[in-house]
Amino acid sequence: MLTQKAIALLQDLIRIESFSGNEAGTAKRLEQWFEEFGILYQRKEHNLWATNKAFDPSKPTLLLNSHHDTVQPNQAYTRNPFSPEIENGKLYGLGSNDAGGALVSLLALFTHYYEHPNPNYNLLFVASAEEEIAGVNSLRGLLPYLPKIDLAIVGEPTLMNLAIAEKGLVVFDLVIKGTPSHAAHPNEDNALLKVPEIIKQIEGLSFERVSPLLGPVKATLTQIKGGSQHNVVPSEVSLVLDVRVNECYTNENIEEIVKSQLSCEVKARSLRLKSSSIEETHPLVEAGKKLGKKPYGSPTLSDQAALNCPSLKLGPGDSTRSHAADEYIYVSEIEEGIAFYIDLLKQIL
Repeated sequence: MLTQKAIALLQDLIRIESFSGNEAGTAKRLEQWFEEFGILYQRKEHNLWATNKAFDPSKPTLLLNSHHDTVQPNQAYTRNPFSPEIENGKLYGLGSNDAGGALVSLLALFTHYYEHPNPNYNLLFVASAEEEIAGVNSLRGLLPYLPKIDLAIVGEPTLMNLAIAEKGLVVFDLVIKGTPSHAAHPNEDNALLKVPEIIKQIEGLSFERVSPLLGPVKATLTQIKGGSQHNVVPSEVSLVLDVRVNECYTNENIEEIVKSQLSCEVKARSLRLKSSSIEETHPLVEAGKKLGKKPYGSPTLSDQAALNCPSLKLGPGDSTRSHAADEYIYVSEIEEGIAFYIDLLKQIL
């Protein structure tokens, strides 16, 4: 019954537009779940959270978190992104895979154990907003209002394998300065002509520490902007550098390295989207391995970046379907995901 209700909930969530920052409708629908099962909950902005009935402040707390916001549907959709049709075992709809399947599965898990009389861990369920934009009203902004978190499961599509490490992200704005002038006059300080040297320096950025799970740090030049008209030499050229950080470095380390190796102005937009990890020998990971799941490193970013505790990314669905046209999740993935979550926590609760 709980599994079927979770699938029906996901269908309702798909029907409701919930782009990042505009999740009021899905938040209201999630409130109805808590009310139906007699679960006390709290809400701030569009974030909702609840703790297990036997919450004991002296015990460690396990966070169960996923998000209910979505990206905008892309132009390649051939189906109505808000129509949760089930065909050939696939539940279609925007947010079905990222991360609706994980969200409703974790909610079913929390509901299953809500009245557990004496668990080893407190349970804290959070349905967060603004994950897709890492907004101020995402999990990060909610943390000061929550109990202390000692361990976390973040629900994202991982095919129910154990993502025990996740890359962080630092976006750098680079500025190459030059001397502006009319194109008809000599100019030996043309900012545009300095671009090749900076690109060479970017290609030569050295990050020696390679993670066995996440591989090397990856720096990618993603944008260049310079000049406004044909007869004006611009005063500067702007570039954007996307750096995906493994767990061997802090974001502050990365900032120091980039600034020391590039001969232009370098400014990090934020250092808060840090890499995440949990020891492979942690009891939660060991429990998952006993159930036949494999640990791996995830290249994608999630709400894990907001947490300072050990965290495991785990959920039904496939990350390669996220943000794709005609997004879907298999109904069987949700069914199996809920059963696996329950078996996993049974070993540690």
